[in-house]
Amino acid sequence: MKRVPLLTTVMGKPWVWSFLAALLIWIATIAFTGGQGAGSLLSGSLSFSAFFVIVGIGQMFVITTGPGNIDLSIPANIALSGAIGMKLMDGQPGLIWLGVLGVLGAGMLIGCANYALIRVLRIPPIIATLSASFLLQSMAIAYGRSIRIQPPEMFYQFCTGNILGVPYLAISVVLLAVVMGYVLTRSIYGRWTIAIGQNARAAELAGGHVNLIRFATYVLCAVFASLCGLLLAGFSGGASLSMGEEYLLASIAVVVIGGTSVAGGFSNVPGIWGAALFLYLLVSMLNTFGASAGVRLILTGLIIIAVITAVSGRKSARSA
Repeated sequence: MKRVPLLTTVMGKPWVWSFLAALLIWIATIAFTGGQGAGSLLSGSLSFSAFFVIVGIGQMFVITTGPGNIDLSIPANIALSGAIGMKLMDGQPGLIWLGVLGVLGAGMLIGCANYALIRVLRIPPIIATLSASFLLQSMAIAYGRSIRIQPPEMFYQFCTGNILGVPYLAISVVLLAVVMGYVLTRSIYGRWTIAIGQNARAAELAGGHVNLIRFATYVLCAVFASLCGLLLAGFSGGASLSMGEEYLLASIAVVVIGGTSVAGGFSNVPGIWGAALFLYLLVSMLNTFGASAGVRLILTGLIIIAVITAVSGRKSARSA
């Protein structure tokens, strides 16, 4: 049997390209600054990327279930969950558990409502979740209007602290990614999710509960978005109505750049981390270079297209 070199095997993985892109951007940035702030840039990228990874994992599972499946309610979910969590905690360390349980419960209800719109009312996922986002945003406005409750000090320290320059939050999300990677590739639920994305009809004939798996996936995505809202509120020192805005496109971009197929049936968790680091470092690099807002948007779009093209090219070559 012919042995395949390790480097060739590694380079054949779709998630490698997002990490390589992130590394090149980090090198370009520190080269421009003469090495100043390299450590703080890396630490900051780990902190902010963790939020992209949380919502990206949930969105990845939804997209994996097949074409057309997507959750656009994530930004409004984040805003509402952040407000719920901060209100329930009320700045008291002894109420952290209540805030966590309340937010996770809210996420489950949101996921159930999203899938009810899709399954019961037969509304396409993109329309159903977008409509749900308007309702959630209205609830966030009514629930958290003019209230700025700071998180408990213990919770704030967890969200912002670090050990040897590595944020606690990043460590926790890496562990979460490992667990979800195992769920995706080793659990019955994860395997059925991939099978449904590849061919829903064949999966159903093989005994798969297509509707049940998709229901669980939308609930999972909503729970992860709610968790992101809670942690983001703790990191920011309180909830705000606009804190979820950038996570609509980001939750989709990290999935696609990370190597997941938008057609469903193929996904990977490691690539989400690489893509999240890439997106944050890309914006940081352009800011460091002093690029104007218009130039930043153009260059960001072009670079993202280049990375996605590279990933797609590798997948096409592998399947040929």
